[in-house]
Amino acid sequence: MKTKHRSVLVIDVGGTNIKVLATGQKEPVKIPSGPKMTAKKMVREVKNATDGWDYSAVSIGYPGPVVHGHPLSEPHNLGGGWVGFDFKKAFGRPIKLLNDAAMQALGIYEGGRMLFLGLGTGLGSAMIVDGVIAPMEIAQLPYRKGHTYEDYLGVRGLQRLGKKKWRRHVADVVAELKNALEADYVVLGGGNAKLLRKLPPGARRGDNSTAFIGGFRLWEEPSGQLKWKKERKQTLQETC
Repeated sequence: MKTKHRSVLVIDVGGTNIKVLATGQKEPVKIPSGPKMTAKKMVREVKNATDGWDYSAVSIGYPGPVVHGHPLSEPHNLGGGWVGFDFKKAFGRPIKLLNDAAMQALGIYEGGRMLFLGLGTGLGSAMIVDGVIAPMEIAQLPYRKGHTYEDYLGVRGLQRLGKKKWRRHVADVVAELKNALEADYVVLGGGNAKLLRKLPPGARRGDNSTAFIGGFRLWEEPSGQLKWKKERKQTLQETC
């Protein structure tokens, strides 16, 4: 696949770490984040960590709702100043900002109708239908007993319920949402996906590293029907 730009810097913003990778670099760089990580500080830290890297466009995976390429609300586990921040001016490059779950979903997409659920501190979600990304906010929808999907499938649910009951709720939610959204398959990503001993029917395990592939794919030229499955490994080899 060819990209519109010669090289792309991908920034995956998380509550514990900010992970950064650019075209031509072999290994991602991790930058500790946390409650004091404001948008302005993130830009400064990323610029320092990537000094000497060559890139002409930037993709940012943001841990919160994004509308028209801009954060809709401040992140829960980071500092402030994200809403209304001018990332394009700060980096001096064209910017594409996307919800972090949607960016990871794009990186693992293999065609058709795919539902992505990120099992981490919270619950990330996205749907991709025939190559079109639809970020979602399933996490705060009511699920059971006055609690939300995130209350059950996020880390709070895991701690409250224990692994056995948590796994059962994951399987129930996957079946429920797969049927309701008519998804061909479900990808379970996020750090807690590794705790699933057996994957629910119709589900596949994701990998957090696919966020980088998703960030690179954001700048790809559309060229007819994309052969996602065949090109997935090739994309990672070419960009990393």
